[in-house]
Amino acid sequence: MKKQTLLSVSILALTLTLSGCQTAYYSAMEKVGIHKRDILIDRVEETKDSQQESQEEFKSALERLTTLIDFNGGELQDTYNQLNDDYESSLKAANEVSTNINKVEDVAEALFDEWSDELEQYKSASLKRESSKKLAATQRQFEQLLRSMRSAESKMEPVLTSLHDNVLYLKHNLNAQAVSAIKGEFTNLKRDIQVLMNDMNKSIEDSNKFIKQMNSVG
Repeated sequence: MKKQTLLSVSILALTLTLSGCQTAYYSAMEKVGIHKRDILIDRVEETKDSQQESQEEFKSALERLTTLIDFNGGELQDTYNQLNDDYESSLKAANEVSTNINKVEDVAEALFDEWSDELEQYKSASLKRESSKKLAATQRQFEQLLRSMRSAESKMEPVLTSLHDNVLYLKHNLNAQAVSAIKGEFTNLKRDIQVLMNDMNKSIEDSNKFIKQMNSVG
């Protein structure tokens, strides 16, 4: 099994674990005055931070691979070892991003369910309408944010796959000829990483907008 498939496996396992304990966690947090909307804002912030860290890891791997591609003498083994470390760090960072997105989605669903249920408690029709409008607006913006996050997330897998293939190939063919052979793959990888960076920047921008809106909701 390739290492990047661990991304999907570990995310699934963690999601199953989270689903069994998050309700109790939210209840415990509310008892100390920390509500679901506060947790949602914090988790969006954490996801944004992990995306920025992931960007740095992927950029580092690209720079390391560029060094190998431009190899003109020296110690290949050291550069390869550093590239392998960059791949491992990128995989870890990607896992963190996916885990955080799942946690964002979980608390958002809990928040919106609670908000919707509480609409029925209003005696004032005007206040109920106003709260319902705010709920709908918040849900729309969250759906946009989640699409943006998931879009960026989906771009990580091809990059990880390509990085892993290059690292694996070089592991058993660490010479100038092998380095030359992966130049075609490198062009595609460079393009995929740029697409990933752009999608992550869009997601980070949407996160900032969502956080601003949540902080303005009364």
